[in-house]
Amino acid sequence: MRQEETIAAISTAVGGGIGIVRLSGRTALEVGDKIFRSMNGRRLIDVDDRKMIFGNITDGSARTIDEAMTVVMRSPHSYTCEDVVEFHCHGGATVMRRVLSRALESGARLAERGEFTKRAFLNGRLDLSQAQAVLDIIQSKTDAALDIAERRLKGTDEIKNLRRKIVDADAHIEAVIDFPEDDLEGVELDRIDRTIEEVIAAIEKMLATENSGRIMREGLRTAIIGKPNVGKSSLLNYLLRADRAIVTDVPGTTRDSIEEFADIDGVPLRIIDTAGIRASSDEVERIGIERAREHARQAELILALIDGSRELTSEDEEIFSMIDGRDAIVLITKSDLPRVVSIEGLPISIKNGDGIEELKKKITARVGVPKELNLVRDAREAEALRRAKKHLTEARDTIRMSVGIDFVSIDLRSALSALGEITGENVSDAVIEEIFSKFCVGK
Repeated sequence: MRQEETIAAISTAVGGGIGIVRLSGRTALEVGDKIFRSMNGRRLIDVDDRKMIFGNITDGSARTIDEAMTVVMRSPHSYTCEDVVEFHCHGGATVMRRVLSRALESGARLAERGEFTKRAFLNGRLDLSQAQAVLDIIQSKTDAALDIAERRLKGTDEIKNLRRKIVDADAHIEAVIDFPEDDLEGVELDRIDRTIEEVIAAIEKMLATENSGRIMREGLRTAIIGKPNVGKSSLLNYLLRADRAIVTDVPGTTRDSIEEFADIDGVPLRIIDTAGIRASSDEVERIGIERAREHARQAELILALIDGSRELTSEDEEIFSMIDGRDAIVLITKSDLPRVVSIEGLPISIKNGDGIEELKKKITARVGVPKELNLVRDAREAEALRRAKKHLTEARDTIRMSVGIDFVSIDLRSALSALGEITGENVSDAVIEEIFSKFCVGK
């Protein structure tokens, strides 16, 4: 019943030059017509499809709330495949709230999180993988992450190709079963065996990108650690290309952790600048130092900074103990000054930029983003791929043991079902609700 209702929401960030209030549903044009008056007197229900028209949005007393350009998109030629009306008005918070309120008063209801995209999925415009790509586009932190999301949105996902191959293999099995007199079994089973091997190899290749896919969406959790005045905040500012952290010669300037995203040659780095590791009598600083230790424990990558212009101290020794057995890059800072330490590490200078490009290469090498960009998006996709691989392996083994061709078909269909959980052909309502609850209202 709720999908039969017309929904409305603000679909742009409040406070910009232009704001969009979107309606979608069976009565979208009727609702829009109640609150919009065009300058030429035409009613919205008579406006040509996908044409913009200028007019006023009015309140219940026919007083103008705002001027707006309005566009009508009739089903199925819209984002949701439903009738859609968009009011392009001024982006002020008060204006947009009043326009939305008028739409709700006139028969629409407030859209739920991601409900416009959910309707696009339910109406067949997007598959589930493409719908999730919309969210990834909104949340992408780097150009590379955006490219991956755009590729998925365009429907070039490898999963569709794999499903077609499995469907084709199952069709050949059905032909063998239906026409035993043609003596096709030996030839067809050899062909099906090769197809299954190809699909298994493709799935294994995709599963190898599971960690990279997560990092491209969420960022590589990276902690910058070191004693005070070693250059942690300076490195953060350099990587961000902005003065995000305060930099002074006074020890203990950074008392709490600062977390930001940095674009490292396409890899989103979820980077955390921490308080300098040292013994301190200041209660606030001690809390910050303990948080620094905790961030180091949770980090996937640690950038451990050692001042190359000064002798090692007990604080440096603690840094070494913190990175023991961890994925860490040791950076010897202040390489523009005479070096007095003899430990191994990458020399860098924030002052003149020495070593930063090599640091970026070391970071991107740890992520290993494939050029073809067919990355596993999340744990749900990875689990579905593993189950598909399991069923395909069983189908292949059945062929090679000559157990029975019917059993091959059963395993192939189970693999097809597992892959269908990724594209949305086979997925529960609970999973759908959980996925779209991560969207913002208005998308």
